[in-house]
Amino acid sequence: MNPRSCVNIHKEWDIVGARQLGREMAKEIGFGTVDQARIATAVSELARNIYLYAENGQICFEYIYTNSQKGILMTAVDTGPGIKDISSVMQDGYTTSGGLGAGLPGVKRLMDDFDIESTVGEGTKIKAIKWIR
Repeated sequence: MNPRSCVNIHKEWDIVGARQLGREMAKEIGFGTVDQARIATAVSELARNIYLYAENGQICFEYIYTNSQKGILMTAVDTGPGIKDISSVMQDGYTTSGGLGAGLPGVKRLMDDFDIESTVGEGTKIKAIKWIR
């Protein structure tokens, strides 16, 4: 498989495609079933956010390697309205969609590294890494 693959998110069905690709790549690089499920859940959340709030974006996956570790990097990018107050969005239970509120704090907990950049009126970029233990 290509070391970098992307899924465009335009419609609700794209969330499923992104989730499947994330799980597939996680399995291929050697993640166990529990971490595959964690990655798939994080992908679902990121893709759903793009679909609900930005309408347009993509999630890219790539394998990453250091001297001692290998893992998967997910990058979710959109050209939506951006996030005005990142600190409030990162609080547990915060929701604007009436969902469960696991949202971005849930993604951060499921992954090992998490970074978010957002500019109001321009969009949001989230990078999340899961390392094989």
